[in-house]
Amino acid sequence: MALHTAWDATGSYNPDLSNGLENVPVEIDSSDVGKAGFPNFQYTPENVPGPGCSSDPSEITLPGCQCHLQSCESETCQCLQRYGPAYCDQHGQLAQRDEESGYSRPVFECNALCNCGEDCSNRVVQRGVGLRLRLFLTLDRGWGVRAVEAVPRGAFVCEYAGEVIGLEEAQRRQLAQGPDDMNYIIAVREFAGQGDVTETFVDPAARGNVGRFINHSCQPNLFMVPVRVHSVVPRLALFAVRDIAPEEELTFDYSGRWNNQTTQRPNSSKSHVSEQGDPGVKDSLQRKPCYCGAPNCTGYLPLDITVLHS
Repeated sequence: MALHTAWDATGSYNPDLSNGLENVPVEIDSSDVGKAGFPNFQYTPENVPGPGCSSDPSEITLPGCQCHLQSCESETCQCLQRYGPAYCDQHGQLAQRDEESGYSRPVFECNALCNCGEDCSNRVVQRGVGLRLRLFLTLDRGWGVRAVEAVPRGAFVCEYAGEVIGLEEAQRRQLAQGPDDMNYIIAVREFAGQGDVTETFVDPAARGNVGRFINHSCQPNLFMVPVRVHSVVPRLALFAVRDIAPEEELTFDYSGRWNNQTTQRPNSSKSHVSEQGDPGVKDSLQRKPCYCGAPNCTGYLPLDITVLHS
């Protein structure tokens, strides 16, 4: 990890948000530097364990395949047979998505115990950021992220990486926030058979990646999918909902939906742990307005106070 500000230790402008930790530099629009405050945080391209984390995100806990091929094939690969193919081709475009509900099933990639090659088509998110991204200052939503190049539908863009924390820590951090504080905590709930629910809480406020700067939209061009690589702890991967033009701002729906669609029983749901004026919680917790500008904008950022009542 590397401590990041918009300037390096010598006071010079640092054009790479990731400090070389990503495959390609994550650019910062030089024309916006100095116009607004820039957060101090440690850049990490992957999840890291935080307070209350019960499983180390870097620990290898999932089984591997015995494929001695450059790229796995569905007919012979134990990973693809066990979990199902997630990507449609060598370009790594996501194939799995429930078009009716707007939710995807969790994805399992080949991992460090697999014998297949590094260029295997079932290794996508683990390769990290491969697209050119740029931070810029929006008119009314703080810092945002643009795609410098065209992004095809289904392409992986980046993770929403940060500290993986426990429920109690998520509650503590939420309640400690003031009305003007930014909330970054994402709560992911994955639903399995027999009513089992797995919860993961990720907070990139102090340690995170470029995903922490991506704004909410009620009509987003990205959607989030839990992806497991080496560990049972999912990586929160953002994929393109549709073709995205160069210089278009990247957004996702903080509630976990895409295109403002809902479902009665999703395999997974994602939501920012957001503020609400509930006198039983804290007077200063208030729902925040949404400035996404989409035709279907709800007027407020998504909220989920179930964490506070768990």
